[in-house]
Amino acid sequence: MSDSATNGGAGAGTERSASGPGDGTRAVRAGLPEPVRHEPTLPGPVFAAHFHLPGDPTGPYTYGRDENPTWTHLERAIGELEAPGRSDVETLVFASGMAAISSVLFSQLRAGDAAVLPDDGYQALPLVRAQLEAYGIEVRTAPTGQDAQLGVLDGAKLLWIETPSNPGLDVCDVRRLVEAAHARGALVAVDNTLATPLGQRPLELGADFSVASGTKQLTGHGDVLLGYVAGRDTGAMAAVRRWRKIVGAIPGPMEAWLAHRSIATLQLRVDRQDATALRVAEALRTRPEITGLRYPGLPDDPSHKIASQQMRRYGCVVSFTLPSRARADRFLEALRLVEGATSFGGVRSTAERRGRWGGDAVPEGFIRLSVGAEDPDDLVADLLRALDETAD
Repeated sequence: MSDSATNGGAGAGTERSASGPGDGTRAVRAGLPEPVRHEPTLPGPVFAAHFHLPGDPTGPYTYGRDENPTWTHLERAIGELEAPGRSDVETLVFASGMAAISSVLFSQLRAGDAAVLPDDGYQALPLVRAQLEAYGIEVRTAPTGQDAQLGVLDGAKLLWIETPSNPGLDVCDVRRLVEAAHARGALVAVDNTLATPLGQRPLELGADFSVASGTKQLTGHGDVLLGYVAGRDTGAMAAVRRWRKIVGAIPGPMEAWLAHRSIATLQLRVDRQDATALRVAEALRTRPEITGLRYPGLPDDPSHKIASQQMRRYGCVVSFTLPSRARADRFLEALRLVEGATSFGGVRSTAERRGRWGGDAVPEGFIRLSVGAEDPDDLVADLLRALDETAD
């Protein structure tokens, strides 16, 4: 039995369907051009500010801020993962996850509109809220858990969902929220960063946009800043594309090439990391000093039921709380296989005390742990040793 079958949601054990290949095959081949004799399988990055353009400005590549062949390959690859078998989905890549998030919000909303955001989402969302409100856009917030955003949805133009939420790992019912939003005439965007397209496909759940930071598990090596937006509506995506052009929030060709190269190992990394995350969560649940342990893959996690209905894998992030800030700091310093860093999704495990930033409503001893690709036994042993050595 594969790791994905033991660690994933309702659909994780059935990666292959009549509609196409399995996740591993798809990830390895996603976005590749037709093979050309004596040419590389994945063409190298195209470094070009402009292209030869005699006569009328027609064709796909005219100027480097608008299009680049390296972006095209990557966008096709991500689109094949987010919406396999769909020809009506467009994907656009950006310089970072925040560039992608901003492109949707600021291209779709106007003064007088209302937007609904999670109040327990990514730390930069309060900055986004302040800017939206400065432009005359009303912003309402509610927690991710228990579909609380439904209570503030009436009259909104756009609903922003982050599921699982970062860092609390709450999950909401995407299908239910999408149905309610569309009935009220609102668009729906889902931040799919933590799940990745192999864990969750928001467009298949009815969302209008799937948005993510490719900086995290999608590329998985901690060496690329990237974001993307995938969407089904031609007009809405044209507005996103126009926003990218106006603000110039474009990735460099080298970053795009590195991202595409990394996607080839996505299924291998995700299955290893997510399976190990479950092992870690099961080990940590036995520790009396730990409270608030969250991982959607645990059968008794508050999010497990709905996560199992809409997710195919549960992610590589585990969160928990130690009794105090001092204990959390000592624990992090004692770890040998886990690096201190603020991102997640990389092949090397990382962790941080989220309260150090001051932007998340979490206890001082709250830890966000991103599980990497180390041997599971080694990682679990390191965590338990650090807990033992730093006991009060």
